[in-house]
Amino acid sequence: MIKRFFKKYPVIDYLAIAFGSAIMAIGIGVFLVDAKVVPGGVSGLAMAIHYLTGFSVGMLIWIFNIPLFLWGLKELGKQFGMRTFVGFTLNSLFIDLFRGDVPGFHYIRFQDSATIQDLYKHDFLFLILIGSVLIGVGLGIIFKFKGTTAGSDIIASILHKRYGIKPGHAIMFTDIFVILFAGFIIEIKNLSPIRPALVLTFYAIFLLFISSRLIDVIIDGFDYARAAYIISDKFVEISEAIMKDLGRGVTAVDTRGVYKNVEREMLLTVVPLREVTKLVDVVKEVDPHAFVIIYNVHEVLGEGFRRRI
Repeated sequence: MIKRFFKKYPVIDYLAIAFGSAIMAIGIGVFLVDAKVVPGGVSGLAMAIHYLTGFSVGMLIWIFNIPLFLWGLKELGKQFGMRTFVGFTLNSLFIDLFRGDVPGFHYIRFQDSATIQDLYKHDFLFLILIGSVLIGVGLGIIFKFKGTTAGSDIIASILHKRYGIKPGHAIMFTDIFVILFAGFIIEIKNLSPIRPALVLTFYAIFLLFISSRLIDVIIDGFDYARAAYIISDKFVEISEAIMKDLGRGVTAVDTRGVYKNVEREMLLTVVPLREVTKLVDVVKEVDPHAFVIIYNVHEVLGEGFRRRI
């Protein structure tokens, strides 16, 4: 019973997701909210509404993510389960906690510390750079341990499933829209008299670029994709599972095992870094004894992959 529990809900994964959520929350709540530089996705949208209404950022992130989470469960199944809920809930809680917006913890307010205020007044670029690094590192840790923070990831996955829109394009469009929307709010309400809203928008795009690059680095080094050779007697079931659950193509290669002199098909597939763990889980669910070889890919040209920059 205990062994089955830890296999289904590995504690180390949830501790890592909590740690990544805390790091990401510091980047957003401490470094970026008062600087008026928004990340993309639900976090950026929550910050924009915060500027309009004054409601706490963490609470808004959680509220916005609940319908997306339920939509993801309906459209995409169990992959958007407990880890996703834990990810965006802890991230929301930590943001409000570090900003002093949780009842009973009003004294915390890390954003008012002398260090943050000095950076805000005298080294604004470095302030934004630190915030973007913290977001990228935090998200990278969360993704590496099979979690997500919901938001635009769910939207992108559903759009890909329903309409074939590439996830990268969907996320980019969503993030840019949120950044422009936040910039518009900052402009019309004159929330940043020192720096023009357009300048803050450029900072936000810079933030988006840095954090997205760091996510890939944290997940698994500087190579952005992995190729996998899969050898199993259940190659038909595995190939169908990869195409259905990951939406990735699979190539079958005729091979012969010399030791047993058995002919079978070996599968070849290429996936982005953030899908490597999921690929292994899909394969092992079909055949726990499958032989899997995963190696670095420097560049992939073709459907579903961006050209390496």
